[in-house]
Amino acid sequence: MKFTEEQQAIIGSIGNIKINAVAGSGKTTTVIEYARARPANSRILYLAFNKSVKLEAEKKFRDKGLNNVKVETAHSLAFRHIVYHHQYKIRAQGYKTNEIVELMNLEATGDKHAVYIVANHINKFIAYFCNSNKSRVQELNYLDVVTDAVARTFVTNFYKYIEAQTRLLLSKMDKGEIEITHDFYLKKFQLSNPQLGYDYTLFDEAQDASPAMLDVFLKQQATKVIVGDTHQQIYGWRYAVNSLEKANFSTFQLSTSFRFGQDIANLAVEVLKWKALIAEHREIPITGKGKTKEINSKAVIARTNLGLLLKAIEYTNEHKKVQHIYFEGNINSYTYADDGASLYDVLNLYNGKRHLIKDNLIKAVKDLDELEDYIEKTEDVQLGMMVEIVKEYGNEIPIIIKKLKDKHVSNEERDKAEIIFSTVHRCKGLEYDAIYLANDFITEVKLKKIKEESKKAPVNISKLNEEINLLYVAITRTKNMLHIPETLVPAGFPVSANINIIPVLSQEEKKDNKDTGKKVPSFQEFDAKRGKTYSVELVREKVKDAYQPWTTELDDELTDMFCKGKDMTDMVKHFKRTKGAILSRIKKLELHERFG
Repeated sequence: MKFTEEQQAIIGSIGNIKINAVAGSGKTTTVIEYARARPANSRILYLAFNKSVKLEAEKKFRDKGLNNVKVETAHSLAFRHIVYHHQYKIRAQGYKTNEIVELMNLEATGDKHAVYIVANHINKFIAYFCNSNKSRVQELNYLDVVTDAVARTFVTNFYKYIEAQTRLLLSKMDKGEIEITHDFYLKKFQLSNPQLGYDYTLFDEAQDASPAMLDVFLKQQATKVIVGDTHQQIYGWRYAVNSLEKANFSTFQLSTSFRFGQDIANLAVEVLKWKALIAEHREIPITGKGKTKEINSKAVIARTNLGLLLKAIEYTNEHKKVQHIYFEGNINSYTYADDGASLYDVLNLYNGKRHLIKDNLIKAVKDLDELEDYIEKTEDVQLGMMVEIVKEYGNEIPIIIKKLKDKHVSNEERDKAEIIFSTVHRCKGLEYDAIYLANDFITEVKLKKIKEESKKAPVNISKLNEEINLLYVAITRTKNMLHIPETLVPAGFPVSANINIIPVLSQEEKKDNKDTGKKVPSFQEFDAKRGKTYSVELVREKVKDAYQPWTTELDDELTDMFCKGKDMTDMVKHFKRTKGAILSRIKKLELHERFG
């Protein structure tokens, strides 16, 4: 195999190094060759990010005859050193909010359901501490990771109590009085300052390492290699840090992607330039040398569980002949929150069927309004998404979910799937021939609005960078064809043979099309035949001024016609736009409120 100059420099390097590798740049191949170039009697540890990456890496090292390389995850190392030694019992799924209330006999007054809100924050505080490199809970300020104003007010009022109960729950785990979590034994491993006895330690996907994992790695008396992509950090919500920026090692680059072509590479670079809207950004070059033309694997990728579930519903409705689908990860996880609350529990609350609710937290609230109040005070995004699904689909949900499950294939039959559904987090490290992006990622328009508003109040730069990273990771999963909503495309970016830009209709326009029988499909055909795809230009051929911006002059004309009581048919003819587009603009200008 012929290696690039960048790869050769890494393979022949000495001392501690860090490698910033763009998506699809063959970093695993490079690291394997680095290991093969070391003395045959060297003891080498390869730290993988998760179990699936570990299994894949083990096979690759084994196929190359590198039996001196041990592949582990941070958790597999910690498990052997801590759990076996102390004979701990593990609570694999962690503790639910209502379980912490009962376990700790929590008491709190004031807000409705205050004990559940306190328990939710105790759970998050424990995760924050266990993923940190601090030795005591008191060294952290939990408020540093609480962003919502309502939630911050609540935590401030109960801070001493939340911190005390966090320490007490950790103490119970440490003494073996209760089952421990995965986060806990990793933290205990880090605090034991282990020396693992390897000559070389290779740390992959390091941009999403927790401070605890990074601390273990940096303290090893071995030659260290840390690998990752600065712009693929997407686990900040799990308190990950960009370890590449924290390791003071010699820096190497892998800037050529063998996964996709130059047009996809250019789009990825342009999306990353959005970071300059909120902070200083150092542009990185990406050379795309992928040459795949076949389309065998097809995937829909979304930012959120909600976005993905909605797209799965849309897709199966529009493609009724599709018989086999696959969700990355457990399909049931898309109907459950991490703390155990079910989509069906929220639906039963919506219908007033309290006797059918299984989750104690949801059973304790009076109605959806109270649940949304709880969500606001805890920043519980998953519960919030469930409420939105229930509001959108109501009692159709059980039938919809059953249809999806009936079409879902097992892990062993994944290759049979005609379409794969995944969130960005679940497909990280994977690739597909063609992908379709849901329209639930951050946009350039929203970022510009945030920048404007930042003059009045500070913004969370790290969180916004991570939102941009999520779109970058999603775009770079494709090997060939990308179907992307127009709202996610950087201004002025050109259409290419491998990038299909999808028109995005407002809710009013979708309703109007439904009422009139017109159809602009929300999904493009995942087909190698380019002529079957849709574009903004194609829609404009049918509706002359579709998607053209509304100017001040047009707004004035619309206001004048509205005030004169002109018929909607006249407005459609005058503006050469759909009824839905005009209704949307009337709503935007608040004409009913001002002149109705």
